Parts: sequence; C-alpha cells; structure tokens
Amino acid sequence: MALLDWRDSKHWSPRPEPCGVCDKPTNLRSDRDKPVHKVCAEQWIDQHTKPSADQP
Repeated sequence: MALLDWRDSKHWSPRPEPCGVCDKPTNLRSDRDKPVHKVCAEQWIDQHTKPSADQP
C-alpha cells in the first residue's frame, strides 16, 4: 500500500473543496494542488499502479 508523507503545510488549504476521488469535502491537497483526502490518494495509487517485475 502506498503511504504518502503529507506533513508539509503545502498539503493544507484553509478552504475545503470536494475530494477528486470521493467528492466529500477536504482541506488536503495533492502535490499537484488538487483537493483529495490522503487515504483516497493512497488507495487511488494502489489501484492505478502496476506492480514491478520484482514485486510479488
């Protein structure tokens, strides 16, 4: 499972907007400044990343 490090304040916005994955409001922002919950982003990465040849 992907684990993102969003401790940096750049991942916080004072204005809540709908999450790009679940549509519920969030103050969190991705590295691309898109509104998304950290858990939603981690789940999306897991679902859309192909495992490499050295991963089971």
